[in-house]
Amino acid sequence: MKMNSRLAAALVGFGLSAAPVTAAAEEARFDFVLAGLTAGTLSWSGSGAPGGSYSVTGRLKTSGMAALLKKVSYDATASGIISVDGRYQPASYSEDADTGRRQSQSQISYANGVPTVTRSQPERKARPYDISPADQGGKVDPLTAMFATLRDVAPGEECNRSLQIFDGRRASQVTTGTPQAQGNKVTCTGEYRRIAGFSADDMAEKTRFPFTLTYAPGPDGKMRVVEVAMDSLYGKARLVRQ
Repeated sequence: MKMNSRLAAALVGFGLSAAPVTAAAEEARFDFVLAGLTAGTLSWSGSGAPGGSYSVTGRLKTSGMAALLKKVSYDATASGIISVDGRYQPASYSEDADTGRRQSQSQISYANGVPTVTRSQPERKARPYDISPADQGGKVDPLTAMFATLRDVAPGEECNRSLQIFDGRRASQVTTGTPQAQGNKVTCTGEYRRIAGFSADDMAEKTRFPFTLTYAPGPDGKMRVVEVAMDSLYGKARLVRQ
């Protein structure tokens, strides 16, 4: 259950309007359901609007029987700007992760959209499949990607995204297709794809993970993601909004 490999999305962003726009804080909490059982929770809180800055914090952790078998957690923060046309450019990202087998911390800073890994613990030897952060300009961090994908949107702005992610070691891509109306709800199919920086075993295991986003109207009239149904290495899984 690797957060960086399961849930994610990314965009390049640039530019601010002359008068920055502020936005009210948003938050969401999802149950992570695997094989019909709640295996954990995903939560985030953030704010930001086109033509201004954004900031977001997020957390993933296992719970219930899943936590008894393997305790997994991911805590992260990210901040940056959103261009007037809605594209994201991170300025900083940090994460503290525990996969149940090892703990790790990493930090990324950005200059003109190009990431630099300023902290990566524990240190590891170079691998033949490693990629250079200097070649990953225009990609965003996993938390910014998740925020851009799962936050509430105005009706008609659902789906239709192509997002690029760099987590400090690996590059991936998330795409979502054309929205389809189903009553008062909207759905769209999508795909997460491993691109580079993964081991040969990881790439042989699986490179594409299809998913479906379901939106429903919120109390403020915006459309919010209420469910994400996905394929994972552990079988069919869902994120269900609380």
